Amino acid sequence: MVPDEIPGFPSLSKQSSNNVDIKIAKNKNKKSGGFQCMGLSKDLLKGIVKRGYKLPTPVQRKTIPLILEGRDVVAMAKTGSGKTACFLIPLFEKLKRRDPTKGARALILTPTRELAIQTYKFIKELGKFMDLKTILVLGGDSMDSQFSAIHTCPDIIVGTPGRFLHLCVEMDLKLNSIEYVVFDEGDHLFEKGFGEQLNEILNRLPESKQMVMFSATLPKLLIDFAKAGLTDPVLIRLDVDTKLPEGLVLKFLFCRPNERYTILVALLKYIIPADAQTVVFVGTQHHVELISLILDQAKISNTSVYSSLDPAARKINTAKFVHKKVSVLIVTDIAARGIDIPNLDFVVNLHFPGKPKLFIHRVGRCARAGRQGTAFSIFSTDDEAHLVDLHLFLNRQLDLTDANTIGLIPQDILEEEHLSIFNFLKTHHAASIYKTSENAYKKYISTRPVASADSNKRVKLMKFYNLKVLQDFKNLSLMKGSTTESSLSDLVLKHKIIDRPELEEQRNEFLVNMKKFRPPGTIFELNCTKKSIPYEIMKEKRLKHSDIIAKFRNKLEKLDQEEEEKQLRKTHDEINSYDENELESHFHKVVKSKKRKNLNDLYKPKKLKQNFLKDEENYISYQAPDKITEDGLAINSFGRQAADAEFSIFDKKESESKFKPGKKQWDRVKKKMVPVQDPRGGKIRTESGIWIPSSFKTGKYTEWKEKTKIEEQVCREEGDSAHLMHKNRYPVSRHARHNAKVESKKLSGGNIDKELKNPDQIVKERIRIEIAKNREKINKLKKESNRKKHAQKMRSKKK
Repeated sequence: MVPDEIPGFPSLSKQSSNNVDIKIAKNKNKKSGGFQCMGLSKDLLKGIVKRGYKLPTPVQRKTIPLILEGRDVVAMAKTGSGKTACFLIPLFEKLKRRDPTKGARALILTPTRELAIQTYKFIKELGKFMDLKTILVLGGDSMDSQFSAIHTCPDIIVGTPGRFLHLCVEMDLKLNSIEYVVFDEGDHLFEKGFGEQLNEILNRLPESKQMVMFSATLPKLLIDFAKAGLTDPVLIRLDVDTKLPEGLVLKFLFCRPNERYTILVALLKYIIPADAQTVVFVGTQHHVELISLILDQAKISNTSVYSSLDPAARKINTAKFVHKKVSVLIVTDIAARGIDIPNLDFVVNLHFPGKPKLFIHRVGRCARAGRQGTAFSIFSTDDEAHLVDLHLFLNRQLDLTDANTIGLIPQDILEEEHLSIFNFLKTHHAASIYKTSENAYKKYISTRPVASADSNKRVKLMKFYNLKVLQDFKNLSLMKGSTTESSLSDLVLKHKIIDRPELEEQRNEFLVNMKKFRPPGTIFELNCTKKSIPYEIMKEKRLKHSDIIAKFRNKLEKLDQEEEEKQLRKTHDEINSYDENELESHFHKVVKSKKRKNLNDLYKPKKLKQNFLKDEENYISYQAPDKITEDGLAINSFGRQAADAEFSIFDKKESESKFKPGKKQWDRVKKKMVPVQDPRGGKIRTESGIWIPSSFKTGKYTEWKEKTKIEEQVCREEGDSAHLMHKNRYPVSRHARHNAKVESKKLSGGNIDKELKNPDQIVKERIRIEIAKNREKINKLKKESNRKKHAQKMRSKKK
């Protein structure tokens, strides 16, 4: 089942196919900024209107006209902005109808299986009336079925780079018929290590192709790839103004490292409604299994998706969540890019991501296409610097006093849930998984990118122990759908959060003061007398560094005073601020002081009005329109724009360094110098000079050809269509040739004189007659030789 909504389009109710043509005719007369003004074909507009899409999003308005012109485009936009339709609509307009004589004409490459399947579904929906054949090429699926799928001469190939290159090398495909190439989530393709495969695929593509690339960031490797593969590309940036969707609300929960699972269960029980769709992001696949067990124990319906899971199981689990059979989907970062889950309400980050870009992709799964959503992020002492990094990246202020965005969970709820969860984790079945996940978390922390030095400095001055209870937990009485009325009343009686807020505040202040408390003595002075050696040493140490200690304490006091002054200014500004609209609504007339003009503006010379009109249609300029671009003086060149938008995530020295035999490097695990392995080991070199793994050439295609006898079928076929098929590097099935004959008859009106033959057919017929005559002669000679042998045998018997 395909989702009812596709990102980037406001969804309407489903309409019958009979009313589609009427709606297109009505909308053509309207002068609006819809899809009807883009000059699209009738069948494509029928598919768009059938799904109920009206107005294109900003990124679609910018990119679709440029792609329709035939330009190479590199587009950067935020998640949920409708990037998939940006390359699908021009693709349909370019291909228009099926042509089995040419082979594949469009290629779409994505970094993950889920994104490829989603793109395949969008193609089936938008291209419902286009009569184009699309196939999926994914790793983990049967290669025999993919061989046969390619032999049907599809128009569009959607897949992942690794498996597609494997098929190219196995089948020795020459992609001469490819006209349109799409690299979706380009930065993620390079992050996952598909650089070698992409460069090899690029060398196999024809020079006349049109390439389109969509990416969230522009790393250095991606810019070099775009300069090498794209011709005079246009860079479209729509990620500068807003990095996050407008309808997305961010909330952060602070906890101790061993309280993450408790807070997750508390969120799903008390805050997030039971019928809401929630995606939980975790650091490793071991945590996926552990959290699934914990949620099953808490009687919360859930399912999971991670990389090492079987492809069929991944499809089944994703379908369960999409069709609302379960309310929680537990995933790793495999689902952080490009996957659109319709009507997703909440996202929970159990483990805080190391990069702000990854955080944006995670939380961007909800609040897509103008919808509302909330993202809860759980962070601990290990994640404080990364939290500051995120707010610096988003250009937002991290206000620890704002209980609406950042805070704690009430202690009573925490203690009760924590006790039940850890009693369950002590059981024999869950204990081994819990131990494995804890080891995996240590590895996750050690391999996670380190926060910036500036953020680490700022964190030392921040007081996370002053955090208050998150406002959502205080407003439990207003929440509907999360719990029933009886359970809410039990919660009120148990925890007394709603009936007695004063006691709760006093208790929170007491806990904060406990956290602030720092004993004057050190660990060396525990249970020591005044005459002991450790006590005397620490006393001398304090006397020696008394000035430094006093300066540090004065500095902390000044910072506290500055924070208090900021809070007082903030509250004063809120009290004294007013809104212009409120003033106009309360007062009938508002007299304002006129703004004085600058003296320099008064003496500026006025621009002269042009008295002549230039006819744009018939006007011929003295210079060519692309003269500035040809001279290399263009202001908005791709190279200059890409340099401004570059986001380097790879080390230049490591990527450019060549292998030297005998070279060694430090191994942190073994704690010794180990020899560096040759990166070309176990690899084969292609015609373009790129090294790829030797597993790409296994000989499976030759075995499949022997099983299916596909070459014999092609050799038996005769006719004009078979002659055209032999031009391709791979043979084509009989069905595709039959369809090609039918199409040619339709185009010519069906009135073809069968007696008229072209020169190729005449030559083929003469060759066939000669071969038949030679066969007859050979058969006669064989018969004569057999007779002679038989006669000799009879004579020898008589003797």
